[in-house]
Amino acid sequence: MIFYRPFQRPLALTFDLDDTLYDNRPILQKAEQGMLDFLHLHYAATRATDLAFWRTIKWQALAEQPELHNDMGELRRVELRRGLMQCGYTGSELEQAIVATFDDFYNKRSQFNVDKNICSLLAALATKLPLVAITNGNVDLTKIGIANYFQFSLHASLTQPMKPQGAMFELAARRLGLAPQDILHIGDNLYNDVLGALQAGYQSAWYAANRTMRLTQEPVLLLPHVQLQDLNELLQLL
Repeated sequence: MIFYRPFQRPLALTFDLDDTLYDNRPILQKAEQGMLDFLHLHYAATRATDLAFWRTIKWQALAEQPELHNDMGELRRVELRRGLMQCGYTGSELEQAIVATFDDFYNKRSQFNVDKNICSLLAALATKLPLVAITNGNVDLTKIGIANYFQFSLHASLTQPMKPQGAMFELAARRLGLAPQDILHIGDNLYNDVLGALQAGYQSAWYAANRTMRLTQEPVLLLPHVQLQDLNELLQLL
């Protein structure tokens, strides 16, 4: 591990999920292909669409409603509504298609298990101090097998904006009953996680599960308190 700032032993840990505890990109790619397959199978009018069509719909929605960045679930529903309407669906058929497709996508998006070594680490950490999940995404912690390690989880939403904004950090500190400086946030993104944590008064640890960690290849605004080479180093910090 590499220390960049003075560090004190934390009284609680908050974790980012995607790309911190697992590599999220192949999971999301598989889920999006699964969504397209589901649409083609059940809604014939969508069979001329491809992933590029749906991504264009999504970016158009974000351009018109930037606040949707804060809620991946709502963004997906808006994407489905717009795309299905373009394909000619209306009324109750449209509403049923949105619900069925979203539910299938959400199930596929959470259709994996976190590595057993990460689960063992979370179990060991949870015996020492409280753990909280803070994510900009919408993965189902129960389905991926890690919900029991966390006292609670916070997901970004329209009313609870995504990191690096401070809403979820502030809420976590209140619910834990701790001063922000007594909490260590662990995440892969130097903007969303490290900058967000530092602005909220937390300590921060940088760790990425999906790439080689080189500061020269990252958009660095502020340095974390500590850079981890392996998540198991958290046990040494405690």
